[in-house]
Amino acid sequence: MNPKQLGYYFPAEFAKHTATWLSWPHKEASWPGKIETIYPVYAQFIKLVAEGEKVNINVVDEAMKQKALRYLQQAGADLNNVQFFLHPTNDAWCRDHGPAFLINPKAAQKKMIVDWGYNAWGGKYPPFDLDDNIPTLISKHYNIPVVYPGIVMEGGSVEFNGTGTVLTTTSCLLNENRNPHLNQQEIEAYLHNYYGVENILWLGDGIVGDDTDGHIDDLTRFVNQDTVVTVVERSKQDENYEPLQENLKMLKKLRLENGKQMNIVELPMPAAIVYEDMRLPASYANFYISNKYVVVPTFRDKNDDNALSILQQCFPDRKVVGLDSWDIIWGLGSFHCLSQQEPEVN
Repeated sequence: MNPKQLGYYFPAEFAKHTATWLSWPHKEASWPGKIETIYPVYAQFIKLVAEGEKVNINVVDEAMKQKALRYLQQAGADLNNVQFFLHPTNDAWCRDHGPAFLINPKAAQKKMIVDWGYNAWGGKYPPFDLDDNIPTLISKHYNIPVVYPGIVMEGGSVEFNGTGTVLTTTSCLLNENRNPHLNQQEIEAYLHNYYGVENILWLGDGIVGDDTDGHIDDLTRFVNQDTVVTVVERSKQDENYEPLQENLKMLKKLRLENGKQMNIVELPMPAAIVYEDMRLPASYANFYISNKYVVVPTFRDKNDDNALSILQQCFPDRKVVGLDSWDIIWGLGSFHCLSQQEPEVN
């Protein structure tokens, strides 16, 4: 029997967490010439998250743990809420290679992990074998069940409202570099069976510079069960203008699992960030919802304050905090891409 038949489902990110999972950044090639500059902000991110929940960090070895501890102490993080796991990784993007925790409050075993296949966004950045193994290592540590759907799926490509709806994009999930042997209907069956959803909503293309082929977590995010924020580009001269307008049109036509239209809140985009002739995928939608804070990437941009204000109105029960992502975005992702939540279940 698959997880859905057993009553398991993937909760929304805004539901309560037991912990947040991270993989400490160490791959120089992901931030060429800049990796040392990201650690102070990364440590600030951990400090914020650890104020409201445990933070579990995968590290390659004891030396990396000690390095991490130095940065966390400098940031003033509550180390009582930080735990390290000697789980070797290739890279830092735990949203995509980390465990997908499903819950069933009525089951004897209330959590299970789905270990999807992981191929570094269509084989772009080998090796990725250590990252692909992370969910299984975590399931062994907890001694909880793990299931293997046998297809490639990344956490950043799916967005949940927790009551039966998942948002995703055709540009990523139907890309021939992921699961070329499956059509849309077959991929939908995997989403139903292994995420426990009823209703699958498809958007189109991602933002320019996104090397994941269009992850939803740079585009459109649920802030509650029936409301999304979606990024919109105001300048018609910007290459993101048309695809984001198209996504907005599609969103307005889509319906939730209960048949209702979503509330749609528009979020601005920062001005284009170009580094070494490359446009980076800077987006305010790549925020992370922790128990206490919503941590939002900022880009030294005139739209930073406006984006934070809009998101604060969307999260009346949490404080919205902006953290400078100018250096982190050189790695082609931000706080959401770096983290994966572990839900609490009673």
